[in-house]
Amino acid sequence: MSELIRVAFLGIAGVLLAMQFRGEKPEYATYIGLAVSIILFWFCLRQVENVAAQFARIKGYLEGTEGYLSILFKVIGITYICEFSSDICRDAGYQAVAGQIEILGKLTVMFAGLPILFAVIEQIRSFM
Repeated sequence: MSELIRVAFLGIAGVLLAMQFRGEKPEYATYIGLAVSIILFWFCLRQVENVAAQFARIKGYLEGTEGYLSILFKVIGITYICEFSSDICRDAGYQAVAGQIEILGKLTVMFAGLPILFAVIEQIRSFM
């Protein structure tokens, strides 16, 4: 909980600092926002280690489904990376680039999930 409070204060302080530069030196505001975002993303990655440990526990309970859990983990990673990078682009004023990153992320998630769709189709076909 204390780490969450520190991260929140870091984010607020970074935004306030960037706002000071927004009027006169907008490029500095973008750099500050990018630096704070990278630091916050690093804190998020530390939490991913905890999630990975929980996935390992789940994998122990579900024998033979390791592939599905790895796909789920990849999809989560893809969505976080795409959201992070598109938000930075949007903050810098490049909405079109942010939109393209989001589209690429959606397509990548769709392709990453296709093995699960095929497995479901095979299950359905086995009942017929």
